Amino acid sequence: MTTPIDYDNHWRRWMSDENEGLGLVYERLILNDFLATLVDRYQLTSVLEAPIYGMAGATGINSIHFAQLGLKVTLVDVRPERLTQVRALWASLGLLDHVTFLSTTDVAALPFADQQFDLVWNWAALWHLPNAAATLREMARLSRKLLFTAMPNPLQLGYLLRRYLLEPEFFDWVTDAQWSDIGRVRKVLDGTALTLIERGVLDVPPWPDTVMPASEVLAKVGLADRFGDRFEGDSWEWSSMAYYRGEQPDLKAQMDRYAVLERLPIPWQMKLVWAHHRYLLYARPSA
Repeated sequence: MTTPIDYDNHWRRWMSDENEGLGLVYERLILNDFLATLVDRYQLTSVLEAPIYGMAGATGINSIHFAQLGLKVTLVDVRPERLTQVRALWASLGLLDHVTFLSTTDVAALPFADQQFDLVWNWAALWHLPNAAATLREMARLSRKLLFTAMPNPLQLGYLLRRYLLEPEFFDWVTDAQWSDIGRVRKVLDGTALTLIERGVLDVPPWPDTVMPASEVLAKVGLADRFGDRFEGDSWEWSSMAYYRGEQPDLKAQMDRYAVLERLPIPWQMKLVWAHHRYLLYARPSA
């Protein structure tokens, strides 16, 4: 009998376990590429990520690439203890001069001026929030140029496996799993002063997104004894933090080899059944 996952404290594991897994490293580095294009295209200088909790693995490192590009970053979280550990991760990279941390009990009411940040964004965070719609409207208020948000794609095979076979208890734990419906997100944002300028998919590697490490998936389906050793050991260590520290400079090139479908020049709708995330990009008309 497997031990039930303590989701409320699951994030603690990843603040010290740097072996996030192949899928998470791919997700981060592909996302970095996309965000870097926004920086260049719209001349971004300031970023607010609110809230920071959403992507699996280490919390609070989604915006590190912005800081490495010289932008000023503000990170918002609802758990002071977690934010303290996020600060430690940023300190280990020597990036504290580029980041401000805010602990709050309400992500839908933040102490910032209207249009204070060039980009306001989050990743896979909405279904954890008590009032995601209000948070989206707050993001729109604070955005000077762009608003970007993404959620797991419920049409993707790995999502369906996770929901109905591998980890259905996770969907009972999230605040509102219906926020995986990107149409629901769009309906809220269409009611703000921002304009939809792009929608599409991101994170489209050649494997399904179960979130769980491969060895755990195999154990769930009873194949760990037969195939588990292929996904363990020193050759199966994948660390975003090691890449950011410069210890694994070839990691990005390794991920790029998996990005054939990601970069295939076909309509994004044709990638829907395999894409792990769907996104929306809004802009303020004056920008």
